Amino acid sequence: MFRRVVRMIAALSCAFLVVLAVPAAGASREEPLEIVTATGPHVLRVEMARTSKEREKGLMFRTSLAPDAGMLFDFHSEQTILMWMKNTPLSLDMIFVSSAGRVVSVAQETAPFSERVISSGAPASAVIEVNAGTARRLSVAVGDVVRHPIFGK
Repeated sequence: MFRRVVRMIAALSCAFLVVLAVPAAGASREEPLEIVTATGPHVLRVEMARTSKEREKGLMFRTSLAPDAGMLFDFHSEQTILMWMKNTPLSLDMIFVSSAGRVVSVAQETAPFSERVISSGAPASAVIEVNAGTARRLSVAVGDVVRHPIFGK
């Protein structure tokens, strides 16, 4: 009986550790991304949204975002990208990027919680979301170069 209890406790302990480790394993890691603008190169730290589930959630429910941090949404192919701000309490800038790593459009200071559709307006394969005002501060403009491993494949 004692051995049985010890085995059960050991099994439950292992299961508990696995449950704790699963969110950590799936936790988003930040990656460097460089935008080269008229004012020079600027490095941001971005979380990746590669899957449809990650892209759907995006920065929803976030109440803060570190300066020079953001999220890079990888759509894997060029298309007209449609975004919105539903359930997003932060005002954001959205930088739409082609598969070649060129900025194709910028939506500045989007309205928190808005369900208004924000279009890339041109074919793009990715979107960088950053704090509102970042695109202006870095002088991001159409044609600027974005460097990250997902571009220029």
